[in-house]
Amino acid sequence: MKTSTDNKWFPYIVALSAGLVAFSAAFFSVFGLSKLFAGAQSSVVIMAGSLEFAKLVTASFLYRYWDKVPGFLKNYLLIGTVILILITSAGIFGYLSNAYQGATTEFEKQSTILIFKQDQLEQLNEDKIFLKEELGTAISELPENYRTAKAKLRDEYQPQISGINQTILDTKQEIGDLKTKLVDTGVDVGPAIYLARIFNTEIDTVVKWFIFILIFVFDPLAVSLVIAANMAFTLASADTEQKTEYTTKKKRWWELYGEKSKASKSEEFDLEEFVKEDKVEEKPSEPIEHIPSRGAVSGAGKK
Repeated sequence: MKTSTDNKWFPYIVALSAGLVAFSAAFFSVFGLSKLFAGAQSSVVIMAGSLEFAKLVTASFLYRYWDKVPGFLKNYLLIGTVILILITSAGIFGYLSNAYQGATTEFEKQSTILIFKQDQLEQLNEDKIFLKEELGTAISELPENYRTAKAKLRDEYQPQISGINQTILDTKQEIGDLKTKLVDTGVDVGPAIYLARIFNTEIDTVVKWFIFILIFVFDPLAVSLVIAANMAFTLASADTEQKTEYTTKKKRWWELYGEKSKASKSEEFDLEEFVKEDKVEEKPSEPIEHIPSRGAVSGAGKK
């Protein structure tokens, strides 16, 4: 079950992976293009680096404002982004192919020498067989009693055969040394050699298709992850707003209890104020005039 913490950090993880893949693709592409235009490496690095950054910003811009951008600008930015992806892929191809050639130069050199030595060894063996056959034919053509002539023929052919034998031994020694060097050099391109043997093809063909597969995934994945990061942040902000709205509408029981207690206190307070104001506003009753008693009235009449 996903927690809120996972949802909070996931957009940042997507953004980090997008940044790493995009930076790697830009690095390989920029230096690959600089190798292609070796006469102006610094200028190419600056130009290609700015285009790589602009490509990612353009992809984010198109995702965020797709419905608000005018049609001509949208189409131009979309086409430009696709072309920049192709340029980046071409730069990556140049970088990787250059690295492969640098690793296999010595290997190919030694392989060429080895093939030459093997052909030379095969030719020496054929020459040795030819000399022996020629010697045998020459001896067989002589009569049986021409032993001195036969011995003379052997003496003529024997130095040649001995020289060929020595050359064959030297060539075999050189072939053995070359094979040892190829084992050491082939460590760098060992996987390519293994794949070439599996598919029964050349090493260059295997490496070429492997690089093609890599570049078809590399930069398109970087752009896709940048768009995915924008989507993740947008969805995360929407979820945060919904949670905030939900928490403001739905209050917890203790908050409701606190509001009720405050409301009851305010009602009591208002009742007391109302009673006080009523007492203050109540007018005092007018004094009742003193009515004289009957005796006082009668006395007044006598006077």
